[in-house]
Amino acid sequence: MRLISSRHLVARAVKVQTRRLSTETAAFNGASTVELSHTAYIPKDGNATVKPLVILHGLFGSKRNWGSLCKALHRDLPDRPIYTLDLRNHGTSPHATPMTYSAMAADVFKFIQDKGLEDVSLLGHSMGGKAAMAYALHVSEAKLPPKFLSKLIVVDIAPSIGKLSPEFQQYISAMQHIEALEPGKINTRTDADKHLAAIEKDMSVRQFLLTNLKVPSHHPVTGHAHKAKFIVPLDILSKSMEDIGSFPFKYEEETGSSPVTWDGPTLAVKGGNSPYINHKNLPAFRAFFPNTRLSELQTGHWVHAEKPMEFKKLVVDFLNH
Repeated sequence: MRLISSRHLVARAVKVQTRRLSTETAAFNGASTVELSHTAYIPKDGNATVKPLVILHGLFGSKRNWGSLCKALHRDLPDRPIYTLDLRNHGTSPHATPMTYSAMAADVFKFIQDKGLEDVSLLGHSMGGKAAMAYALHVSEAKLPPKFLSKLIVVDIAPSIGKLSPEFQQYISAMQHIEALEPGKINTRTDADKHLAAIEKDMSVRQFLLTNLKVPSHHPVTGHAHKAKFIVPLDILSKSMEDIGSFPFKYEEETGSSPVTWDGPTLAVKGGNSPYINHKNLPAFRAFFPNTRLSELQTGHWVHAEKPMEFKKLVVDFLNH
């Protein structure tokens, strides 16, 4: 009889686990992953894994944008842990290429695995909504266990392929210009705002972009000012505009179908004054996600920021039923 030491048993278990993780990660086109920064809101009973709500922000956003709303959701969903993530190249998460939706979805999958989350509800706004949809379709395509996704909430974005509006590249160019200025030229967000105002008249948009500005400090000995710097990698984002406008799954317009679907409960929330979900891309939305319920709030693109209480109610009602 051959005796197997505990060390060999552990090694075998690790090998099996590694093989399983490799197989599941392959569902995301073999994308290499990064460890995402996050903020957690844990119920009083300590539940950190069962029926979590995981939230993904949009382009130029971060987990910080969702802080107030998460506190409100935490009060109304007292039994659910809530996690807000910084997607790659945003917030305090690592900078990495590629900036594709398969890569972003793989990062989210790694986070969900690492935390041992089960019966996951995933909410994404704008770019984060596309990442959430890509995640759902990759999970479905690979026939991964249903614990990895139970409900999907997509906020003001569709699973469509197209070029981003030119202003996004203009934002990046203006931010790069601010970074290129000599030390001492930009000392406050107000200084930076004056430069952004030349290309963006909406103050709320400028303030949103400037949440990424690291206000320059002064050298403790010489007193010399440092350059202004944005926490997002502008070079990577600039080269990723095509990827951010794309989507990893193709809708067959001629047949009105998709080779891959995720059939779980899906809530799509449209801003009534926003063009991102429209009659042209709704067929693709329903083809990919046949169990979709569409709700509309009279807002622009930032639905959750413009009408937080109404948005919160939609989310809570959807998750509780």
